Amino acid sequence: MRILIVSDTHGRHAALDRALEEAGQIDAFIHLGDVEGGEDYVNAVVDCEKHIVRGNNDFFSDLPREEEFYLGKYKVFITHGHAYYVSLDPEYIIEEGRAREADIVMYGHTHKPSFEQKDGLTVLNPGSLSFPRQEGRKGSYMLMEIGADGTASFEQRYLT
Repeated sequence: MRILIVSDTHGRHAALDRALEEAGQIDAFIHLGDVEGGEDYVNAVVDCEKHIVRGNNDFFSDLPREEEFYLGKYKVFITHGHAYYVSLDPEYIIEEGRAREADIVMYGHTHKPSFEQKDGLTVLNPGSLSFPRQEGRKGSYMLMEIGADGTASFEQRYLT
């Protein structure tokens, strides 16, 4: 199973289109918020299982604020992250993930990619496709793959 994880597109579809093209065939798509009215576009161009949550700039959106679901054997908790103060420190979102007994926590909001695995919990942020803030300022996303043996692997990617 191949999963494309993106965040913070802010209504800019060209970067999303590039990420979809670069990722190739996917089985699931996750958008971690700040889609800014692009839900219809995502639904039109992504033809697989989708999970999209509302970000702090998704005003008047009826998207969920957070979601829990399974990818293979992994319980996944997704949210934009602003309600957990991720710009200051990921501590609160890690605590929330543990309280929900999640295996994987995914968030956006900071526009900077990050990845941490500790004590059985994977915490990741794919960064922003449209407005990256990390050094080099390249739009970023993540690919998650669940192999035949059920093991998950993660790859941070940058738009070319």
